[in-house]
Amino acid sequence: MRWMTAAVLLLAAGGAHAQEVLKIGAMGSLSGPGAAWGQAIQYGAELAADDVNAKGGLEVAGKRYKVQVVAYDDKYQANEAVTAVNRLIFDDKVRFIIGPMGGATQLAIAPITEKNKVITMTMAFTPLSLGPDKPYSFRPILTTSETAPAQIAWVARARGIKKVGALFPNDETGQKIIVDLEKAYAKAGAPLAAKELFERDRLDMAPLLTRLMAQGVDAIELDGNAPTTSGLIVKQARELGFKGLIIRSGGPATPEIVNVAGKAAAEGMIVYTPLDPRNAAIKAYADRYQAKYKKTMNGFSPSFHDATHMLFQAMQQAGTVTDTDQVAKALEAIRNYQGIMGVTNWTGKEAYGIAHQVDVPYYLAEVKDGKEEIRARCSVQACE
Repeated sequence: MRWMTAAVLLLAAGGAHAQEVLKIGAMGSLSGPGAAWGQAIQYGAELAADDVNAKGGLEVAGKRYKVQVVAYDDKYQANEAVTAVNRLIFDDKVRFIIGPMGGATQLAIAPITEKNKVITMTMAFTPLSLGPDKPYSFRPILTTSETAPAQIAWVARARGIKKVGALFPNDETGQKIIVDLEKAYAKAGAPLAAKELFERDRLDMAPLLTRLMAQGVDAIELDGNAPTTSGLIVKQARELGFKGLIIRSGGPATPEIVNVAGKAAAEGMIVYTPLDPRNAAIKAYADRYQAKYKKTMNGFSPSFHDATHMLFQAMQQAGTVTDTDQVAKALEAIRNYQGIMGVTNWTGKEAYGIAHQVDVPYYLAEVKDGKEEIRARCSVQACE
């Protein structure tokens, strides 16, 4: 009987061991105009956790971990982001964070995450998000710096635009995007001739749009604006009688724009998209997203789903879920990762001093009857 008791105790211990929990943080704007992006981050991480948990957990160095995603709303505000990251690190004891979204929030938390060797997967477009001084920061999405030259050259050539106006959020993200877009539009021969800046919580865009239209622009650029805000801009621009092209050269938001502005207002928009809807893996992921969250998938989500899986792979290859120095080295060493986004690699050494910027294909689409129809496949070199 004693040997049976010992066996039972060993099995119980093994079962308890198999149920060790690995907490992964997720943070972003889970409410307000940017909620679709914050939720895209959270849901991408959660669906990746579902994948490994369905197989009995994440196996690392002979142990199995049930992955738990702990999410906080940073409300797209630096002070809220600092509060959230402190809770994640010091209360929840996480070593890995999927997010945050904006430049202001990323720059606010970076001193804390870097000091504590916490790996982040940020959406922030600012170039200050990455660098040799930030060895634990990775960016699994393409930014305007990577995509603007090729796609804007294609839009100017294919649609014949001559003079562009734009509305930008008055923050770190918006100000950085202005610099990138001004260069790209000037090179394409269609200068960004009129610009308006506003605070992110603004709802009445009519005075800003009126000033843009008075300057004779034949296209309006939306890059940098949150999904719901973009929908408001499109709706109000059409209501004011703007007949020209509306372009969104960064940040997937078509479902949200159509939902706010309506199909007619969004018809004919040219938009950046990280996804080819003909990709069977993307369609399957979109169906899972819809089934679990009862929402249309935002185009950023697959990037963070792949990024979370890459993080899991790095933990397995490093043989640890606690030593983030080893996990970071394993993560940056991943080559030709085959995720639902396609073949993924790390780049950015020349631009940022560290190869922590993702490199994946992207696309240009035209909005027809509320849906994206692919018009060009792109790399950082060209759209064809």
